[in-house]
Parts: sequence; structure tokens; C-alpha cells
Amino acid sequence: MPLWWYLLVAATLFGTGLFGALSRRNAVGVLMGIELMLNGANVNAVAFWRYIAVPSGAGLNGMDGQVFAIMVIALAAAEAAVGLALIISIYRNRQSVLVEDFNTMRG
Repeated sequence: MPLWWYLLVAATLFGTGLFGALSRRNAVGVLMGIELMLNGANVNAVAFWRYIAVPSGAGLNGMDGQVFAIMVIALAAAEAAVGLALIISIYRNRQSVLVEDFNTMRG
């Protein structure tokens, strides 16, 4: 499979995530859009790792793309956990998960 197919899938994922993050009023939908954008970046990292030859001994023994993807997955998991905790806390206080209702962060 050529590299451009992976790049096309990654661009589609990133574009869908960007549209979802910018157009949603629901905070959970915004988080899902951000997750899609991070997964698009992961597909790019692994595709470039696979198709672009890196001389052995450079970086992490040529595993840079996979290590970067694992770091992005860990970042996405942390983002989802903190984001969902914030959304649950705000929902308990305001009974809403709409982004427009999050304009103040007072307790």
C-alpha cells in the first residue's frame, strides 16, 4: 500500500476531528474530536516511520515513529481522563455539558 493512502486516511481523521472539535456544542463531542485529531497524527507518525528509511543508530534505533505514537496515545489517555473528570465536575454543578455554559471556572 503506498504512503499517500495512509496520509489520506490520516488527513481525513484529522479533518473530521477538527470539524468535530470546532462545531460541537457538547463538551464530550469536543473531546472526541480532539481524540480523532491525535489518532490522525499517530497514523502519520507510524506511516512515516514505516516508509522513510532511517539509518540504524539514529534516534531510538529507527523506532522514532512508534515511540512518538505511543507517547501521543499516553497523552490522549491523560487528556481524556482529565477532560472527562472536568466535564463530570461541571455537570454536577451546572447540570449541563454545553461548552457555552463553561464560561466561568469559579467553584
